[in-house]
Amino acid sequence: MNRQEHIARRYRRQRAFRAAGIAAMAAALLFLVGLFAGVAALGWRGFMAAEMRLSIDLSAEQLGEPAGRNPLVFEKLIRKSLYERFPALAATRRGRKQLNDLVSFGASVQLHEMLQADPQSAGGVQRHWLPASSKAEAYLKGAPHAARQENNRVLADVQLDVLDELLAAGDARVVFNSRFFSNSDSRDPEMAGIAGAAAGSFFTILITFLISFPIGVGAAIFLELFARHNRFFTIIEININNLAAVPSVIFGLLGLGVFINIFGVPRSTPLVGGLVLSLMTLPTIVIASRAAINAVPPQMLEAAIGLGATKMQGTLHHVLPSAMPGIITGSIIGLAQALGETAPLILIGMIVFLTEIPDSVLAHSTSLPAQIFLWADSPERGFVERVAMAILTLLGFLVLLNFAASWLRARFEIRL
Repeated sequence: MNRQEHIARRYRRQRAFRAAGIAAMAAALLFLVGLFAGVAALGWRGFMAAEMRLSIDLSAEQLGEPAGRNPLVFEKLIRKSLYERFPALAATRRGRKQLNDLVSFGASVQLHEMLQADPQSAGGVQRHWLPASSKAEAYLKGAPHAARQENNRVLADVQLDVLDELLAAGDARVVFNSRFFSNSDSRDPEMAGIAGAAAGSFFTILITFLISFPIGVGAAIFLELFARHNRFFTIIEININNLAAVPSVIFGLLGLGVFINIFGVPRSTPLVGGLVLSLMTLPTIVIASRAAINAVPPQMLEAAIGLGATKMQGTLHHVLPSAMPGIITGSIIGLAQALGETAPLILIGMIVFLTEIPDSVLAHSTSLPAQIFLWADSPERGFVERVAMAILTLLGFLVLLNFAASWLRARFEIRL
């Protein structure tokens, strides 16, 4: 083989290697698009909610005394309105049950809360938009399993006729599902939301950041610039690297055994969740921070010391600001990983059914991944859309965190 043939062969290998790299990137992108498309195909209808308009008699005679204090009264008034609207179907017990199945159980709660917020709104017959049940909602939104095919639907013919009549009269509509972002969990899919889980995730990640960031950056500074490189240092370095590969469920067991059983930290709270996730996030922050500090030219610290600064002053005023883009990027990536964890939170009890939105780090709460796990285990079809919607929301948060990491890195690099 002469020299020209050898060079041509090297260039062919280079082109083949480049083509393999492009094919690998295309395959990864294809799988990513397929994942998003599959989740979006299941969840895009969940961002819409179906409502029906009914004439409700809110007079003092119907509400009783004290006016509107009993939520069960509103359930009876809603049923009465349905029966008067469709008297032929309401003539039988089975027909009344079929009518009741079209309206959400949360409709009475919505009317009750409206009257409690504005007592002056009571009086006479009023027309209100009320949430439809998950079965009726699926049909009104055009879900395939609620279509009119006999072998693949959840509503009877008479129920479909009722919904069609309401649509024709303009008394049924599909609107943006704001309840999904403002409500907490519920037994009824159409009333379930992620507000409680999102608040729990926020408090948990806040505790995680406040603990893991200063400790992780401080440990990285000490190990990289101040620690003596002896056998003890080597043992610590190996253990930090090993901790980054430990399964997250182990940290959950550690939190259960130490924080809850020994120190008595309240179970099912963002405080214990943040403590557990901070342990899991620390190795990632330490490793990323050490790499960022190591990338700073050592001449910068030496020049500061030569001009009379102490080693600590040179580290805080020169080395740390230069390494901050990499430190922030690694920290945000570690927090994004913690945001998507479920296994350690299950072990410390942060997988509970809660209808209230937590307001502090000591309130019982859950998280977005745990909420997805709960809904995925529910047998009702309506929760399938909620699972997909929650996954899309969680992916959106993770994408925002990664964009924030890139933006902060670029901003600090420009400033430096």
